[in-house]
Amino acid sequence: MNRRGVLYDTGRYLGFNWRPQFSREATRRDLTVIRDELHCNAVKLSGRDLDRLATAARDAIALGLEVWLSPELWNHTPARTLDYLAAAARTAETLRREPGARIVLSVATEATFFLRGILPGRTFAARTKHPAPAIRAGRHTEPLAAFLRAAAETARRHFNGPLTYASLPFERVDWQRFDFVAVDHYRYITSEPHYERVLERLRRHEKPVIITEFGMRTYKGADTDPNLLTVGLISWPTVALHQLPLLNHLIRPRLIRGHHQRDEDLQARRIAEDLHILDRAGVEGAFVTQFSEPLLTYHPDPRYDLDMSGFSLVRTYPGPPDRWERKAAFHAVAAHFR
Repeated sequence: MNRRGVLYDTGRYLGFNWRPQFSREATRRDLTVIRDELHCNAVKLSGRDLDRLATAARDAIALGLEVWLSPELWNHTPARTLDYLAAAARTAETLRREPGARIVLSVATEATFFLRGILPGRTFAARTKHPAPAIRAGRHTEPLAAFLRAAAETARRHFNGPLTYASLPFERVDWQRFDFVAVDHYRYITSEPHYERVLERLRRHEKPVIITEFGMRTYKGADTDPNLLTVGLISWPTVALHQLPLLNHLIRPRLIRGHHQRDEDLQARRIAEDLHILDRAGVEGAFVTQFSEPLLTYHPDPRYDLDMSGFSLVRTYPGPPDRWERKAAFHAVAAHFR
Protein backbone atom coordinates (compact mmCIF):
# COMPACT_ATOMS: atom_id res chain seq x y z
CA MET A 1 0.00 0.00 0.00
CA ASN A 2 1.33 3.40 -0.97
CA ARG A 3 -1.19 5.28 1.15
CA ARG A 4 -1.42 4.03 4.73
CA GLY A 5 -4.03 5.91 6.67
CA VAL A 6 -6.62 6.18 9.39
CA LEU A 7 -9.94 8.02 9.52
CA TYR A 8 -10.06 10.98 11.92
CA ASP A 9 -13.52 12.34 12.72
CA THR A 10 -13.51 16.10 13.35
CA GLY A 11 -17.26 16.06 14.05
CA ARG A 12 -19.62 14.05 11.89
CA TYR A 13 -23.23 15.07 12.44
CA LEU A 14 -26.26 12.81 12.26
CA GLY A 15 -28.88 13.79 14.81
CA PHE A 16 -26.13 15.26 16.99
CA ASN A 17 -22.43 16.04 16.74
CA TRP A 18 -20.29 12.93 17.16
CA ARG A 19 -17.42 15.07 18.49
CA PRO A 20 -19.07 17.73 20.67
CA GLN A 21 -15.75 19.19 21.81
CA PHE A 22 -13.04 20.08 19.32
CA SER A 23 -9.62 21.01 20.65
CA ARG A 24 -6.91 22.03 18.20
CA GLU A 25 -4.24 21.09 20.71
CA ALA A 26 -5.71 17.59 21.18
CA THR A 27 -6.20 17.17 17.43
CA ARG A 28 -2.60 18.15 16.71
CA ARG A 29 -1.46 15.67 19.35
CA ASP A 30 -3.62 12.91 17.80
CA LEU A 31 -2.32 13.61 14.30
CA THR A 32 1.25 13.42 15.57
CA VAL A 33 0.49 10.01 17.08
CA ILE A 34 -1.10 8.94 13.79
CA ARG A 35 2.11 9.82 11.95
CA ASP A 36 4.74 8.74 14.48
CA GLU A 37 3.16 5.73 16.22
CA LEU A 38 0.70 4.33 13.67
CA HIS A 39 3.22 5.01 10.88
CA CYS A 40 0.57 6.54 8.62
CA ASN A 41 1.49 8.77 5.71
CA ALA A 42 -2.12 9.85 5.07
CA VAL A 43 -5.20 10.76 7.09
CA LYS A 44 -8.85 10.95 6.10
CA LEU A 45 -10.47 13.93 7.83
CA SER A 46 -14.25 13.62 8.05
CA GLY A 47 -16.81 16.00 9.49
CA ARG A 48 -19.40 18.66 8.80
CA ASP A 49 -17.82 21.90 10.09
CA LEU A 50 -15.51 23.33 7.42
CA ASP A 51 -13.52 25.39 9.92
CA ARG A 52 -12.75 22.28 11.96
CA LEU A 53 -11.75 20.39 8.82
CA ALA A 54 -9.47 23.21 7.68
CA THR A 55 -7.85 23.51 11.12
CA ALA A 56 -7.11 19.79 11.30
CA ALA A 57 -5.95 19.75 7.68
CA ARG A 58 -3.41 22.52 8.25
CA ASP A 59 -1.89 20.63 11.15
CA ALA A 60 -1.82 17.40 9.12
CA ILE A 61 -0.11 19.23 6.25
CA ALA A 62 2.48 20.63 8.66
CA LEU A 63 3.18 17.07 9.81
CA GLY A 64 3.75 15.94 6.23
CA LEU A 65 0.57 13.83 6.00
CA GLU A 66 -1.44 13.56 2.81
CA VAL A 67 -4.96 14.80 3.58
CA TRP A 68 -8.08 13.12 2.24
CA LEU A 69 -10.68 15.77 2.96
CA SER A 70 -14.17 14.35 3.47
CA PRO A 71 -16.71 17.12 4.15
CA GLU A 72 -20.05 15.51 5.02
CA LEU A 73 -23.41 17.25 5.13
CA TRP A 74 -25.61 14.28 5.86
CA ASN A 75 -29.39 13.94 5.46
CA HIS A 76 -29.94 16.99 3.25
CA THR A 77 -31.29 17.38 -0.27
CA PRO A 78 -29.00 17.23 -3.31
CA ALA A 79 -29.38 20.97 -3.93
CA ARG A 80 -28.42 21.90 -0.36
CA THR A 81 -25.58 19.38 -0.40
CA LEU A 82 -24.15 20.79 -3.65
CA ASP A 83 -24.13 24.32 -2.17
CA TYR A 84 -22.22 22.94 0.81
CA LEU A 85 -19.84 21.05 -1.49
CA ALA A 86 -19.03 24.23 -3.38
CA ALA A 87 -17.99 25.91 -0.13
CA ALA A 88 -16.01 22.81 0.87
CA ALA A 89 -14.23 22.73 -2.49
CA ARG A 90 -13.19 26.37 -2.07
CA THR A 91 -11.80 25.50 1.36
CA ALA A 92 -9.94 22.53 -0.12
CA GLU A 93 -8.44 24.72 -2.85
CA THR A 94 -7.15 27.19 -0.24
CA LEU A 95 -5.54 24.30 1.62
CA ARG A 96 -4.09 22.85 -1.59
CA ARG A 97 -2.13 26.06 -2.17
CA GLU A 98 -0.31 25.83 1.15
CA PRO A 99 3.38 24.82 0.94
CA GLY A 100 3.82 21.06 0.95
CA ALA A 101 0.08 20.34 0.85
CA ARG A 102 -1.23 17.13 -0.69
CA ILE A 103 -5.04 17.23 -0.75
CA VAL A 104 -7.60 14.79 -2.15
CA LEU A 105 -11.24 15.90 -1.95
CA SER A 106 -14.12 13.45 -1.50
CA VAL A 107 -17.38 14.84 -2.90
CA ALA A 108 -19.61 12.69 -0.64
CA THR A 109 -19.81 9.57 1.51
CA GLU A 110 -22.22 6.68 0.84
CA ALA A 111 -24.74 9.00 -0.82
CA THR A 112 -27.36 6.30 -1.39
CA PHE A 113 -27.97 6.23 2.36
CA PHE A 114 -26.72 9.59 3.63
CA LEU A 115 -28.22 11.86 0.96
CA ARG A 116 -31.94 12.58 1.03
CA GLY A 117 -33.67 11.74 -2.24
CA ILE A 118 -31.72 8.72 -3.49
CA LEU A 119 -33.78 6.12 -1.60
CA PRO A 120 -37.26 6.71 -0.09
CA GLY A 121 -37.30 8.16 3.41
CA ARG A 122 -36.57 11.55 4.97
CA THR A 123 -34.23 10.14 7.62
CA PHE A 124 -31.18 7.89 7.56
CA ALA A 125 -33.02 5.38 9.75
CA ALA A 126 -35.94 5.23 7.33
CA ARG A 127 -33.68 4.80 4.29
CA THR A 128 -31.66 1.99 5.88
CA LYS A 129 -34.49 0.10 7.58
CA HIS A 130 -35.32 -2.18 4.62
CA PRO A 131 -33.21 -0.98 1.68
CA ALA A 132 -32.65 -4.28 -0.14
CA PRO A 133 -35.80 -4.33 -2.33
CA ALA A 134 -35.24 -0.77 -3.58
CA ILE A 135 -31.55 -1.43 -4.21
CA ARG A 136 -32.24 -4.70 -6.08
CA ALA A 137 -34.76 -2.83 -8.20
CA GLY A 138 -32.12 -0.21 -9.00
CA ARG A 139 -34.18 2.71 -7.69
CA HIS A 140 -31.02 4.42 -6.47
CA THR A 141 -29.06 4.17 -9.73
CA GLU A 142 -30.31 7.18 -11.72
CA PRO A 143 -30.62 9.70 -8.84
CA LEU A 144 -27.19 8.67 -7.54
CA ALA A 145 -25.62 9.08 -10.98
CA ALA A 146 -27.23 12.50 -11.41
CA PHE A 147 -25.98 13.66 -8.02
CA LEU A 148 -22.42 12.41 -8.55
CA ARG A 149 -22.29 14.03 -11.99
CA ALA A 150 -23.34 17.38 -10.48
CA ALA A 151 -21.04 16.89 -7.48
CA ALA A 152 -17.97 16.27 -9.63
CA GLU A 153 -18.77 19.28 -11.82
CA THR A 154 -19.32 21.49 -8.75
CA ALA A 155 -16.08 20.39 -7.09
CA ARG A 156 -14.02 20.82 -10.28
CA ARG A 157 -15.21 24.43 -10.62
CA HIS A 158 -13.61 25.34 -7.28
CA PHE A 159 -10.89 22.77 -6.62
CA ASN A 160 -7.95 21.95 -8.88
CA GLY A 161 -6.72 18.84 -7.08
CA PRO A 162 -7.72 15.16 -7.30
CA LEU A 163 -11.29 14.06 -6.56
CA THR A 164 -12.91 10.89 -5.30
CA TYR A 165 -16.19 9.62 -3.85
CA ALA A 166 -16.47 7.22 -0.88
CA SER A 167 -18.85 4.69 -2.41
CA LEU A 168 -20.78 1.73 -1.10
CA PRO A 169 -19.82 -1.69 -2.54
CA PHE A 170 -23.13 -2.12 -4.38
CA GLU A 171 -23.10 1.34 -6.00
CA ARG A 172 -22.17 1.51 -9.67
CA VAL A 173 -20.21 4.74 -10.17
CA ASP A 174 -18.91 6.39 -13.33
CA TRP A 175 -15.30 6.50 -12.09
CA GLN A 176 -14.15 8.38 -15.18
CA ARG A 177 -15.29 11.51 -13.37
CA PHE A 178 -12.86 10.87 -10.50
CA ASP A 179 -9.13 10.42 -10.01
CA PHE A 180 -9.41 7.58 -7.48
CA VAL A 181 -11.81 4.66 -7.20
CA ALA A 182 -12.87 4.57 -3.54
CA VAL A 183 -15.11 2.32 -1.46
CA ASP A 184 -16.12 1.98 2.19
CA HIS A 185 -15.60 -1.79 2.47
CA TYR A 186 -16.11 -3.64 5.75
CA ARG A 187 -15.53 -7.40 6.00
CA TYR A 188 -18.08 -9.21 8.18
CA ILE A 189 -20.58 -12.04 7.90
CA THR A 190 -22.67 -10.39 5.17
CA SER A 191 -19.85 -9.12 2.97
CA GLU A 192 -17.11 -11.69 3.57
CA PRO A 193 -18.13 -14.22 0.85
CA HIS A 194 -17.70 -11.61 -1.90
CA TYR A 195 -15.26 -9.20 -0.22
CA GLU A 196 -12.35 -9.82 -2.58
CA ARG A 197 -14.58 -10.00 -5.65
CA VAL A 198 -15.61 -6.40 -5.02
CA LEU A 199 -11.94 -5.40 -5.00
CA GLU A 200 -11.34 -7.25 -8.26
CA ARG A 201 -14.30 -5.49 -9.89
CA LEU A 202 -13.08 -2.06 -8.79
CA ARG A 203 -9.57 -2.69 -10.08
CA ARG A 204 -10.96 -3.18 -13.59
CA HIS A 205 -11.46 0.58 -13.84
CA GLU A 206 -7.67 0.88 -14.16
CA LYS A 207 -7.45 3.65 -11.60
CA PRO A 208 -5.91 3.53 -8.11
CA VAL A 209 -8.29 1.81 -5.66
CA ILE A 210 -8.61 3.28 -2.16
CA ILE A 211 -10.47 1.69 0.76
CA THR A 212 -11.82 4.82 2.39
CA GLU A 213 -13.23 2.96 5.41
CA PHE A 214 -12.80 -0.51 6.92
CA GLY A 215 -12.61 -1.85 10.45
CA MET A 216 -14.23 -3.88 13.20
CA ARG A 217 -16.13 -3.21 16.41
CA THR A 218 -14.78 -4.35 19.78
CA TYR A 219 -17.29 -6.91 21.09
CA LYS A 220 -17.34 -10.68 20.93
CA GLY A 221 -19.24 -11.80 17.84
CA ALA A 222 -19.01 -8.46 16.02
CA ASP A 223 -17.66 -10.18 12.92
CA THR A 224 -20.79 -12.37 12.68
CA ASP A 225 -23.28 -9.61 13.58
CA PRO A 226 -25.39 -8.56 10.54
CA ASN A 227 -25.97 -5.22 12.34
CA LEU A 228 -22.25 -4.40 12.36
CA LEU A 229 -22.67 -1.34 10.13
CA THR A 230 -25.94 -0.04 11.58
CA VAL A 231 -26.69 0.36 15.29
CA GLY A 232 -24.17 -2.07 16.74
CA LEU A 233 -24.81 -2.47 20.46
CA ILE A 234 -25.54 1.16 21.30
CA SER A 235 -28.81 2.35 22.80
CA TRP A 236 -28.74 5.49 20.67
CA PRO A 237 -31.72 7.20 22.37
CA THR A 238 -29.77 7.25 25.63
CA VAL A 239 -26.74 8.75 23.84
CA ALA A 240 -28.88 11.41 22.14
CA LEU A 241 -30.74 12.35 25.33
CA HIS A 242 -27.46 12.60 27.21
CA GLN A 243 -26.43 15.42 24.86
CA LEU A 244 -29.33 17.63 26.01
CA PRO A 245 -28.35 20.13 28.73
CA LEU A 246 -31.33 19.42 31.00
CA LEU A 247 -31.10 15.63 30.73
CA ASN A 248 -27.38 14.87 30.64
CA HIS A 249 -27.26 14.31 34.40
CA LEU A 250 -30.38 12.12 34.39
CA ILE A 251 -29.82 9.89 31.34
CA ARG A 252 -26.79 7.62 31.27
CA PRO A 253 -25.66 6.35 27.85
CA ARG A 254 -25.66 2.59 27.72
CA LEU A 255 -25.63 -0.46 25.49
CA ILE A 256 -28.79 -2.27 24.47
CA ARG A 257 -29.90 -4.80 27.06
CA GLY A 258 -28.28 -8.22 26.99
CA HIS A 259 -25.01 -9.89 27.83
CA HIS A 260 -22.15 -8.33 25.87
CA GLN A 261 -18.46 -9.13 26.13
CA ARG A 262 -15.58 -6.88 25.22
CA ASP A 263 -13.15 -8.44 22.71
CA GLU A 264 -10.20 -6.25 21.77
CA ASP A 265 -8.33 -9.24 20.38
CA LEU A 266 -11.10 -9.89 17.83
CA GLN A 267 -10.94 -6.29 16.62
CA ALA A 268 -7.13 -6.38 16.33
CA ARG A 269 -7.07 -9.76 14.59
CA ARG A 270 -9.73 -8.89 12.04
CA ILE A 271 -8.14 -5.54 11.13
CA ALA A 272 -4.75 -7.23 10.74
CA GLU A 273 -6.37 -9.80 8.44
CA ASP A 274 -8.04 -7.03 6.45
CA LEU A 275 -4.72 -5.28 5.95
CA HIS A 276 -3.13 -8.46 4.61
CA ILE A 277 -6.09 -9.03 2.26
CA LEU A 278 -5.88 -5.46 0.96
CA ASP A 279 -2.12 -5.70 0.50
CA ARG A 280 -2.57 -8.94 -1.43
CA ALA A 281 -5.27 -7.36 -3.59
CA GLY A 282 -2.90 -4.57 -4.58
CA VAL A 283 -4.99 -1.61 -3.48
CA GLU A 284 -3.35 1.80 -3.62
CA GLY A 285 -4.28 2.71 -0.06
CA ALA A 286 -6.59 2.16 2.89
CA PHE A 287 -7.94 4.13 5.84
CA VAL A 288 -8.72 2.25 9.05
CA THR A 289 -11.95 3.27 10.78
CA GLN A 290 -11.08 5.04 13.03
CA PHE A 291 -8.71 6.75 15.43
CA SER A 292 -11.16 7.73 18.18
CA GLU A 293 -14.87 8.07 18.95
CA PRO A 294 -15.21 10.58 21.80
CA LEU A 295 -18.89 9.85 22.48
CA LEU A 296 -18.33 6.10 22.81
CA THR A 297 -16.48 6.13 26.10
CA TYR A 298 -15.01 3.16 27.93
CA HIS A 299 -16.44 1.93 31.24
CA PRO A 300 -15.47 -1.17 33.26
CA ASP A 301 -19.16 -2.02 33.66
CA PRO A 302 -20.13 -3.71 30.36
CA ARG A 303 -23.61 -2.14 30.49
CA TYR A 304 -22.02 1.30 30.00
CA ASP A 305 -18.95 0.35 27.96
CA LEU A 306 -19.91 2.21 24.78
CA ASP A 307 -16.40 1.70 23.40
CA MET A 308 -17.24 -2.00 23.14
CA SER A 309 -19.47 -1.08 20.19
CA GLY A 310 -16.92 1.33 18.70
CA PHE A 311 -14.57 0.98 15.75
CA SER A 312 -11.91 3.18 17.32
CA LEU A 313 -8.26 2.22 17.76
CA VAL A 314 -8.15 3.95 21.15
CA ARG A 315 -10.56 3.77 24.07
CA THR A 316 -11.71 7.19 25.24
CA TYR A 317 -12.77 8.32 28.70
CA PRO A 318 -15.37 10.90 29.79
CA GLY A 319 -14.08 14.42 30.20
CA PRO A 320 -11.46 16.33 28.20
CA PRO A 321 -10.85 15.18 24.60
CA ASP A 322 -7.27 14.14 25.39
CA ARG A 323 -8.06 11.16 27.61
CA TRP A 324 -7.58 7.93 25.70
CA GLU A 325 -5.57 4.70 25.76
CA ARG A 326 -4.30 2.53 22.93
CA LYS A 327 -6.25 -0.66 22.22
CA ALA A 328 -4.92 -3.92 20.82
CA ALA A 329 -6.05 -2.82 17.34
CA PHE A 330 -3.86 0.28 17.59
CA HIS A 331 -0.79 -1.89 18.02
CA ALA A 332 -1.89 -4.24 15.21
CA VAL A 333 -2.21 -1.36 12.75
CA ALA A 334 1.07 0.16 13.88
CA ALA A 335 2.88 -3.15 13.40
CA HIS A 336 1.50 -3.62 9.88
CA PHE A 337 2.15 -0.06 8.70
CA ARG A 338 5.63 -0.11 10.23
